[in-house]
Formats: sequence, structure tokens, C-alpha cells
Amino acid sequence: MPEVHEPLRIVVVDDHTVMRAGVVALLAPVPDISVVGEAGDGREALDLVERAPDVALVDLRMPVMDGVEATAAITAGPAGTRVLILTTYDTDVEIERAVEAGAVGYLLKDTTADQLAEAVRAAARGETVLAPRVAERLVALMRRPAPVVLTARERDVLGAVADGLSNAEIGRRLVIAEATVKTHLLRVFAKLDVSDRTHAVVVALERGLLTRREPPRRAGGAGTHPA
Repeated sequence: MPEVHEPLRIVVVDDHTVMRAGVVALLAPVPDISVVGEAGDGREALDLVERAPDVALVDLRMPVMDGVEATAAITAGPAGTRVLILTTYDTDVEIERAVEAGAVGYLLKDTTADQLAEAVRAAARGETVLAPRVAERLVALMRRPAPVVLTARERDVLGAVADGLSNAEIGRRLVIAEATVKTHLLRVFAKLDVSDRTHAVVVALERGLLTRREPPRRAGGAGTHPA
């Protein structure tokens, strides 16, 4: 005799009544999925999760408690409920916040009924489920270079380079040894992945690490010698 599995139990969390009703209607004909609760905000969702549903379909922007806060609270709780975001928003910030909060999936509201049902099944198994546009954005985010942070002294030294000063002149301006100036510049080169002073200034300006200044007072001061 074939083994009989209980339907997956899900809750739908969305502050728009019509949207909730639409999601419930989409899933109603699916025999292995059962909607066992609805909530209009994240706070109500936490009460529903006490019933230990398998998956919570959660919108992002809601009153009282938004989807990210609700996701973090649900995934940190004892019920073991998986959170699958279902929203209209696909900005980098929204995606990052949801994933960091613990969501196993991120779908957009143009998802078809079949895609939604399969996503719920995958989420219940703990698998990552991403809308194609969301997956592309996450890949782009992962490929984005790590942000560069210059110390205050490194910015001072690089700013002096942009002013066209030599190492000796920078040392006198900042009251530090010329060897110390060179050390700071070498660290800046490494952080910006450049090999000379001119490129260091150009890259720093492009990344907003250095305030744009007047052109250097002489060409030789910001030349291409190492440091």
C-alpha cells in the first residue's frame, strides 16, 4: 500500500487582503499543500507560526512588523518553519536583508501557480528558491568587489598626492617622516589594487574615497613613480 503523506501546511502573510486571497486561491487546488492560516502583518504571523506550519509565505513591506523582522523572528523560533518571501520588490537592499534574515527563498508576485507550488515544496525541504531576476541580482552582489576603507591618515596622504606634493612635502605638511608617507602610500596602493600615485588618486575619486580637488599645482608631484 503506498505511503500517504500529510499535505504541507503553510501560512500566508500579506497586508493586502486581495493578494492573500489570490495566493490562497492559487494553492487551493494543489492536493499536497494546505493553507492553514493567514496574517496581515508580521506580528500576526508570529502567532500563526506557533502552530508550526512547514512554510510561511511572507510579504516584505507590511505594517506593525515588516517581512524582514518577521522572517528573522520565525527562523529563530523553535517551530522550524521555513520562510519563503513573496513580494513585488526586487531591489538589492530588499534581497540582501531578506536572505540575511534567514529566508530560504525569494519569489516575485508574477510567479505562476505551478511555480509557487513547486517553490513551497522546495522550501519545505530546506532548498533555496529564487526567482530568476533575484538570482541574477544575488550573483551580481557576490561578484561586487569588497568595499575599500582608507584610514584618515591614508586619506590625508592621498589628498596631498592629489595636490601634487612630493613625499617630502607631504611629510612636512602632515608632520610625519618621509618613510611613513611611503608606507601609507604602499598600503593605499594595495587596497586600491594600483601600482602608482596617479592611478591611486583616480581610483579613489571614482569610488568616492577622496573629495574631488583642484588640479595638482605641478604635474610631477602626482606622477607614476611607485610611491
